Amino acid sequence: MPVLHNLVNNKELKARMLAETEPRTTVSFYKYFHIADPQAFRDALYLGLTELKVFGRVYVAKEGINAQISVPASLYEKMKAFLYGFDAALDNLRMNIALDDDGKSFWVLRLKVRDRIVADGIEDESFDASDVGTYLKAADVNAMLDDPDAVFVDMRNHYEYEVGRFDNAMEIPADTFRDQLPMAVEMLQEQKDKKIVMYCTGGIRCEKASAWMRHNGFEDVYHIEGGIIEYARRAREQGLPVRFRGKNFVFDERMGERISDDVLSQCHQCGAPCDTHTNCVNDGCHLLFIQCPSCAEKFHNCCSPLCMEESQLSPEEQRARRAGRENGNKIFNKSRGRLTMAIPSPEKE
Repeated sequence: MPVLHNLVNNKELKARMLAETEPRTTVSFYKYFHIADPQAFRDALYLGLTELKVFGRVYVAKEGINAQISVPASLYEKMKAFLYGFDAALDNLRMNIALDDDGKSFWVLRLKVRDRIVADGIEDESFDASDVGTYLKAADVNAMLDDPDAVFVDMRNHYEYEVGRFDNAMEIPADTFRDQLPMAVEMLQEQKDKKIVMYCTGGIRCEKASAWMRHNGFEDVYHIEGGIIEYARRAREQGLPVRFRGKNFVFDERMGERISDDVLSQCHQCGAPCDTHTNCVNDGCHLLFIQCPSCAEKFHNCCSPLCMEESQLSPEEQRARRAGRENGNKIFNKSRGRLTMAIPSPEKE
């Protein structure tokens, strides 16, 4: 039986990827459709994508597929043809090609079966995820942005909203998508007569959110087709003004695609204008936060003097420091957008 998972350590895989000379194309895609046997679907898909030298992160569930991948540029069309023929539901699947791509987004293929392709916390069996809002293309988005009766709702996490957004877009200040859904319904109750426009990175969250809003009695609901990625690409191709400002956060090694030159956020350590996300290099922390080049040099790519000190200890001393500590010394409070001291908690996000 063929191997259906990776057997090589991450360090070696990353080194191999960095040594590649052929450019790679980073692309994301998703589709809500019924998969009767997700495990069998996953295994067959893994074999095909591995043959095409695809790296990335793919989730499969009974409700569909969600993927962010990279593929050698010479194999992109072959990969697309493979997916279109893999299942009838994937024929002509929309591909969101990365806007600001160095080809170094992934170095291993991880393909997992999940309960949902997006963790939404919805338990209402009467909910129909296919009853979605109206798709908006780039020109439609720009027209809606000038419509006083339209309300743009950002269905991304705070750390995504912080570095890039549409002007006057409403933030739903929750730390997870599952918490955002009921909060969005509550926050928009007094605007049920308005045009509700939902958006996210590549479309998968705002599409489900639009169905959830309709399920909760909102009638005039829209969502941006292909999310920010597709909007910016099509607007540029069609010579339209790109109205999204700042960076579009992405969930891979790049951590962001530059959409406009606007810098909307600040370094979490010194307050200087900055929109570069980093992970604290301390193995006992790995906090995601915004850090300017000056603070990166000052704190050795750590989020605090404590983490900087700890990262320079021997592996044995680091392990001793971490013993019994679940979440490290600091967490990023996404709802308030700042670094905060926190009492370690045994609960994971």
